[in-house]
Amino acid sequence: MYERVGAEEQARREALALRVRGELAAAALPVLPPGLDPVLAGGAEVEADHGADPSGGVYIGWSAGPRMQLSTSRAFRLRLLDDPLLRHSGEIAAAMMRAMAAILTSAGWTVEEARGEYRSHQLRVISGPASVAPLWGLRDDEVAMPGW
Repeated sequence: MYERVGAEEQARREALALRVRGELAAAALPVLPPGLDPVLAGGAEVEADHGADPSGGVYIGWSAGPRMQLSTSRAFRLRLLDDPLLRHSGEIAAAMMRAMAAILTSAGWTVEEARGEYRSHQLRVISGPASVAPLWGLRDDEVAMPGW
């Protein structure tokens, strides 16, 4: 039976996922909003898995654009397993995973390759930077205070 973590841990994971989305968006990567069907757009998918087992946590994947998704689905459906598009699509996903890992690591995040058959080509977020304020956030000298 599927068990979920408690409300406090769910909130922590959702907050972590939100911070990851912000970090990737700050790097100008397209980030899919939670709940958006990936057939409508491509980009980084950040998911908070609320399972109370070792596979629970925050995960990042890459969703190709709708045309690429349609083309790869067609190749699989028609069993065109030697179609160069399938290799190309896999290379794109691998490159995006490396890029997102590098971006997050540079900003102080700890990520690893996700383990498990259901999470291939995904990253698992281990922890965020010590400071909740992002590197790209507003600085004190950017905020003008009237009368100061």
